[in-house]
Amino acid sequence: MMKSILKHRNFNRGAIIFVVGLTFQSCFVAKDYARPELDIETEALYRTENLPTDSISIADVSWKDLFTDQYLQQYIEEGLQNNMDIRIAIQQMIAAEAYAKQGKAGYMPTLSVGPNYTRQEYSENSQFGSIFSGGLDTYDVTANLSWEADIWGKIRSNKRASQADYLQNVASHQAVKTQLISSIANTYYNLLALDAQLEVTKQTIATRESGVETIKALKDAGQVTQVAVDQNVAQYNSAKALEVDIETAIYKTENTLSILLGRAPQEFERSSLETQKIDQDIKLGVPATLLRNRPDVMAAEYALIKNFELTNVANSSFYPSLTLTASGGLQSLELDNLFNVNSLFATVVGGLTQPLLNQRKLKTQKEVALANQERSLLNFKKTLLVAGSEVSNALFSYESETKKFEFRKNEVEALRTAETNSEELLKNGYANYLDLLTARQSALSAELNIIDSQLQQLVSIVDLYEALGGGWK
Repeated sequence: MMKSILKHRNFNRGAIIFVVGLTFQSCFVAKDYARPELDIETEALYRTENLPTDSISIADVSWKDLFTDQYLQQYIEEGLQNNMDIRIAIQQMIAAEAYAKQGKAGYMPTLSVGPNYTRQEYSENSQFGSIFSGGLDTYDVTANLSWEADIWGKIRSNKRASQADYLQNVASHQAVKTQLISSIANTYYNLLALDAQLEVTKQTIATRESGVETIKALKDAGQVTQVAVDQNVAQYNSAKALEVDIETAIYKTENTLSILLGRAPQEFERSSLETQKIDQDIKLGVPATLLRNRPDVMAAEYALIKNFELTNVANSSFYPSLTLTASGGLQSLELDNLFNVNSLFATVVGGLTQPLLNQRKLKTQKEVALANQERSLLNFKKTLLVAGSEVSNALFSYESETKKFEFRKNEVEALRTAETNSEELLKNGYANYLDLLTARQSALSAELNIIDSQLQQLVSIVDLYEALGGGWK
């Protein structure tokens, strides 16, 4: 009869807890994330007269297909394996993955098992002290189990937050890869440009050295003064100094490439600037593709998702938690009787805990969560705007450098002709040495500028590739 009454009471209690849970759950259910309105005209992210309508982007091209130089391919491959920033990002990703696995295990109960020994000393004048002669030894092997029901979706939101944090770290790793590929390519192209400028400078030095001999002969013939000789010698030494500057720049640039590849400082094999060709069509894709191609944009949205889910967690903390706890095992006053059937014990407890006064911690947690969510949303919008600006800048730079190259080429041809004509006129007494000096200096500057223009064309393509989110796929 007693057992029947207890079962009936337990059933009623369970029913009450279940009804209360459903009632509270109707008040709050963890929300599902949906991308918010960005208040940004996504279609107008690119500043160009011809807005793209095709979803295909150069970012979808593998870096192995974009960069065909065998040395550059080798260095990019090596950098992706050995670069310190890449390796650091991988470790951050591994740590985030561990937290994500822990989040998935949130639905599982906690279980602990262990032996215990307790010695209690009682006052001889106390109730228990008079019975147990002042002391009591207790031996037990106890298992404790605890499980929380996810009534309000708190555990689910925590799991989603940890997954979003992991995906944010994955996207950050992809962003590091994109930046690294861009840095290696730009550094390599810069080396090729410096090589080309060094070669032009050496040719100029040889020409000016010959010019010094010629001007000395003209002085001996009485056609020019010592001032002309001194000016030519000065111009020759200026070119020699420029050679040293370029060699220094090459040395430092090689050291920069060494760091990117995770190597000690050293020289690098490379091809020439003239052999560099990027045959891929420059396709931007519609601006919305930045949401799936730009790793930093994806990372910013995952950060928003994480903080959105943490806001769910903060909201659910205001509601009661349903926890089931159980303990059981063996307990005895005598060690010899510990593993006896009569030593078995078990306890099961279930209950709802409603937070009431918690030193404002729950309210603060919610306010902080909401602020972090809004901050993440603003950062997401800002990252998208910056991405569109970078694409616009890189595209405009490429188009500008392409136009500029033709002007630079015409400039070089005109100035080289002027230099040659000035030398002939000076030899025949129809020009002064200042005309020749001016023509030589202008020609050298133009030669160096056209090399820089070639470099900037390559750099602008690399920058556009990075801005569109290429390289990590």
